[in-house]
Amino acid sequence: MKYGLVIISAIFIVIGMGSVLQAEEEVREISTQYQPVTLIKQVGNLEHPWAVAFLEDGRMLVSERPGRIQLIENGNKTRVAGVPDDLYSENQGGMLDLVVHPDYENNGWIYMTYSRGDAEATVPALMRARLDGDTLLDAELLFESNTYTEPGRHYGSRILFLDDGTLLMTIGDRGLEPPRAQDTLDHSGSIVRLNDDGSIPEDNPFVDQDGYLPEIYTYGHRNIQAITLHPETGEIWVAEHGPRGGDELNLIEPGNNYGWPVQTLGLDYGTEGPFPDAQTRDHPDMVNPVFEFLPTLAPSGLTVVRGNFDAWEGNLLVGGLPSERILRLLIEDQEVIHAEELFVKELGRIRDVRQGPDGNIYILSDEPDGALYRVEPG
Repeated sequence: MKYGLVIISAIFIVIGMGSVLQAEEEVREISTQYQPVTLIKQVGNLEHPWAVAFLEDGRMLVSERPGRIQLIENGNKTRVAGVPDDLYSENQGGMLDLVVHPDYENNGWIYMTYSRGDAEATVPALMRARLDGDTLLDAELLFESNTYTEPGRHYGSRILFLDDGTLLMTIGDRGLEPPRAQDTLDHSGSIVRLNDDGSIPEDNPFVDQDGYLPEIYTYGHRNIQAITLHPETGEIWVAEHGPRGGDELNLIEPGNNYGWPVQTLGLDYGTEGPFPDAQTRDHPDMVNPVFEFLPTLAPSGLTVVRGNFDAWEGNLLVGGLPSERILRLLIEDQEVIHAEELFVKELGRIRDVRQGPDGNIYILSDEPDGALYRVEPG
């Protein structure tokens, strides 16, 4: 890839305040295999940002894992008040995903996930609230995982609204006891499906079945931090963390068991041998991944490109954390037929990748001094 670097000083006039704010943007012109793009650093000095959400007036919200939400407007940020007071941040836990309701214009709901609890134990939790100025009001706790666990690992916690108005929330296996992902009376290692008020949809796959929690949509997952809905096919795609060498791209269908930790393509971190709980790589009652990320990607953030980027139309973009890159995946007939690496070692750890209402791609780098980037077609 070819990079050109330009520093642009942009002046924003704040009407009614009598002051002028200056912000600098780094602009890079990049040639990829098929699509020239412009990469713009829009906001810096974000502490481990986790998710970006888009408001109808063009402003954005960015969550910071230590327990903050920033309101972004014209390249400037304002800290939002009213984040959950029962949030506990440690290691991978803290303030996590942010999504606005599909009917936000009428109801004003903003949905967020976070690690709820204290230094002894936490759970992934789902809350919604409304934004009034720079303050969250009308907060409602909608759901929490049913098993409090030692804090710090494998929260999952991505949110996805479906076309029927229900939502999915991913929940990690919590790290310490991987077999919990096969326990259908434990939310850990599952995707749950809820109505937008937190109630349970009557057509969930395990409603009224003995031995299953009614919220569970799929199970056998390790730690999903990337989920998206294809706007044309309705397919639900996730990218999830495996153990060493076992990161997976999965196509989600209700009621399926995705195998963790019984069926895995990955190896044990310590021994680099077979994962201790693994029995097979091809179990007849479990779903194989569509694609295995090799070398390890450590995926977080996923979007389907639609519009604006002609050469990428319908492709998946998935971020990578320690791999520090984005993969562009071309899929035909539910099979990955081409992959391209983008922004390799240029932005740091990629935590979130989303396409905004303006058609541009937005990227968050998960660093102590992280940033929000905007990608426009070149």
